[in-house]
Parts: sequence; C-alpha cells; structure tokens
Amino acid sequence: MKNLGRAHVEAFLEMMSAERGAAVNTLQSYERDLDDLHGFLAERSVSITDAGSSDLGAYLSGLSKQGFKPSSQARRLSAMRQFYKFLYAEGLRTDDPTGIIDAPKKGRALPKTMGVDEVTRLLSQAEKEAAEPGAHQMQRMRMLALLELLYATGMRVSELVCLPAKVLAQEGRFLMIRGKGNKERLVPLSQSAIAALKAYGRAKEAENAAAKEPVPDSPWLFPAASKEGHLPRQVFARDLKDIAIRAGLTPSMISPHVMRHAFASHLLANGADLRVVQELLGHSDISTTQIYTHVLEERLHQLVQSHHPLAKLTKKQD
Repeated sequence: MKNLGRAHVEAFLEMMSAERGAAVNTLQSYERDLDDLHGFLAERSVSITDAGSSDLGAYLSGLSKQGFKPSSQARRLSAMRQFYKFLYAEGLRTDDPTGIIDAPKKGRALPKTMGVDEVTRLLSQAEKEAAEPGAHQMQRMRMLALLELLYATGMRVSELVCLPAKVLAQEGRFLMIRGKGNKERLVPLSQSAIAALKAYGRAKEAENAAAKEPVPDSPWLFPAASKEGHLPRQVFARDLKDIAIRAGLTPSMISPHVMRHAFASHLLANGADLRVVQELLGHSDISTTQIYTHVLEERLHQLVQSHHPLAKLTKKQD
C-alpha cells in the first residue's frame, strides 16, 4: 500500500512536469512536501492515497506545533490540494479530502516602530543641529520642521513633502492635510511642531531676502530643485537615516513610515481611541488601523493590573 501511494506521488509529479511544465524547483518542493506527508501518514498506518480530511488536518496541526510558520503550512497545503485534485481527476479517489481544510491564517506582521526615548533622541539631535549657526543651517532647520511635523501628525511622507507653502501663513493649531483620494483631514499640531515651523518660515524669509537675485515663488512648503519642485521623499528618507546615525540610533530601524507608526502607537499607548487614530492617519477603513491592536491590548492589560481590585489583592498577597 505504501509503494502504491508512492507510485501515485510519482505519477502526480510526472503530470506536473509533462502537462503543466512545472519548474524543477517546484517539482522538488512538491516531492519534499508529499514525502513528508507520506511519512507522517505511514506512522498512522494510512496510505497517502486513502488519507481522509482528519488525517490531513492532523498533519497540518503537527506542523503548527513544531513551529512551522503559517506561510510554510500554506505551501504544504497547496501541494496536498494539487495532489488530491490529481487523484480525483484520475478516478483514483471519489472525493477531495482537502476541500474542507481551511488555509492557516497568516498573522499580520506588526509594524516596526520607535520608542518614545528614540523619538526624543532624534528630535533632540535635530533641534541641536538646527540651533548651530553657519553653512547649511537652513537645511538643518528644515529637517527639524519635517521631523516635528511628521511625529506631531503621523502623516504619510508623500503628504509631508507635498505640503503647500500657505501652511506658513496659518496661525491656528491645526493643519489641513490632503491625503489619498484627494481627501482632506484636519490634524492638531504640537507646540514644538508649531515653533519649528515658524522658525523654519522665518529662516526661509531671511534667506530669500538676503539672496542676490529674486527667489521665484514656490507653491511648496519644502521647495527643492527637483522634477516635482518639492523635496523628494527619497531625499528626506536618506537624510533621516543620516541624522539617526548622528543621534546614535540604528538607521535601518528608522524611516518616515516607522515614525508614522510611532505616532499612532504612542497615541494609543497613552489613551487615544482607535477611531480617533484612524481619522488622524487618514485610514478609510478601521481594519487598516487595527494593526495597532497589540498596543491597545497591552494598555488594557496594564489598566486591569493597575485598577482591578483582584489584581491589587494579588499584589498584596505577593
């Protein structure tokens, strides 16, 4: 029976090669996966040809217990589906046992983020450099404004570099951001972001006034000699990693998108509502914002440990 099962696996591999032109690597992968399944079923005295849904489910559960990632489990299931479809098509089975088996759920990767201490170090470094007089001070003040705005609002880097110059004329504590789908949203600004923005605006005016030739007006808050006319996001991302190095941080762990995640995570950790964070980030669907639920779970755990009477009683007994 075992040899018959193996013969069916070989027939399946021949079909995949001859009829579907499967690559050598694909065939080898199918063979390894089916051989592994064959070995598992042999220990249960079940032929791979005759295995039922419960047998295959037990195999996948075993993979999970061994620590196989959902992606690896899904690949094994894919090989099984192809094999049992072949057996059904060839009349070697009257059913497909994989039909009722659900694919393992792939956990959504948690976004990389920065701790409050790391963000503080980064902003402190930018503030220190912006205060240093001399050549390129304007660029350093621009960097401080960029970082303060990014952390204060959590806006996308594409939204940040495309901010209009008229932002400088605003006196309020809120900023109107035009996001995806041309949708606008209102976000509050921190006092430090307002201060950095005003300082950048004054420095910009002073630089334009001191120029030997009239400086053409730009519609952008952060103009640059680029095709778009504003600071390219790639340039900002590169400069961000450079200042991260000077702040003693790991540059590979820091990017404009990571700072956006830090904004959201720090808000939630300090009591913000998930729906509010959704609005501030400009997510059209709450499911996109739910990648941060691990932050909420940790906060809820801390709240229970701090305020639940039984938790307090347990601490006293300890």
